Amino acid sequence: MPWFVKIESGIVEKSEFDRHIPAHMAYIKDLIAKGHQAQTGYWEHDEGGMLVFTARDLEEARAIVSADPLVQNKCVTYTLRQWHRVLPKEPKA
Repeated sequence: MPWFVKIESGIVEKSEFDRHIPAHMAYIKDLIAKGHQAQTGYWEHDEGGMLVFTARDLEEARAIVSADPLVQNKCVTYTLRQWHRVLPKEPKA
């Protein structure tokens, strides 16, 4: 499956953002359980973070991102990109 990256910037106060972190983390755990190999994290000295995951195609990737509680609660703006890994080499489909 192709890899996708959501790069996000926070747009609400930290207290509002933090209210939605438990739901976001539960959502990420669900993505992992469904086989999307999701990983999420935040920038050390800047606002925002990144979500890396696999999806069948761009349409599914958009659906995954739109279901993220941080997106649904308008806590972040984001860009979504497909990522082509170089190493380790991706298996041919």
